[in-house]
Amino acid sequence: MIDIHAHFYTARSGRPDWKALNRRRLEVGDRIGIAVHVASILGTWGRESPTYFPSPDDVRHANDAMLEMAADSGGRIRAWCVVNPNHPARAVEEIERAAEGGAVGLKLAASRRCTDPLLDPVIEAAHQREWPVLHHVWQRRRREWPGQEASDAVELGILARRHPRVRFILAHIAGGGDWSHSLRAVADLGNVYVDLSGSGADAGMVDAVLETVGADRLVWGCDVTMGTGLARVRELEVRLNRDDVERITSGNARALFPAGAFG
Repeated sequence: MIDIHAHFYTARSGRPDWKALNRRRLEVGDRIGIAVHVASILGTWGRESPTYFPSPDDVRHANDAMLEMAADSGGRIRAWCVVNPNHPARAVEEIERAAEGGAVGLKLAASRRCTDPLLDPVIEAAHQREWPVLHHVWQRRRREWPGQEASDAVELGILARRHPRVRFILAHIAGGGDWSHSLRAVADLGNVYVDLSGSGADAGMVDAVLETVGADRLVWGCDVTMGTGLARVRELEVRLNRDDVERITSGNARALFPAGAFG
């Protein structure tokens, strides 16, 4: 399987057990059956600059660490490039640098609402490299939250319509909130895929995702919580035939990312 939504840590992440956490993710991934972790590091995870508003230095540090991990992994890890679009020129430079280092896609968190035109040059830079864009999404954002400028599925849809040739991934449909609202918002957008990751385990969610976007626009991942990722694989195996399960857990990812991204 390909986990398209993974995270790792560095010595600057503020966690003394960061090495153990990274090692444990790979160990558990092997037990689950994950062949490749497509991963990102969000700056210093809030230690030296805010998690969702990382400084250019924190962004570079995190991407360097991610690219090094990928290069040393023997194919087990691929790197998302994380940028802060509030620094658009620096963000485009970082995309160019990370692409040369082997990154395979763009990860956007909650640094700037995705309806803002400030994202356009960043999205275009990703498109030039045929990268997919994994965008952090609140499932129906009903108010402002401190420390982030979060987008919801309606806003991601506006961005996707503005860039119809770019493939977007709506992050962690199981991350909490009104996932049915998100599904309705992107149902008719063929360039928006849904990522099954997140720690939620709501009854009926997987059925609703399959009914709304179908197996062809669904990609599997774990995010931080790997146990619920495994639970959703088991749920898919009950509901779908083997070909559809393989499509969701690996085939769609192979089609989304640049040719050769997974060897």
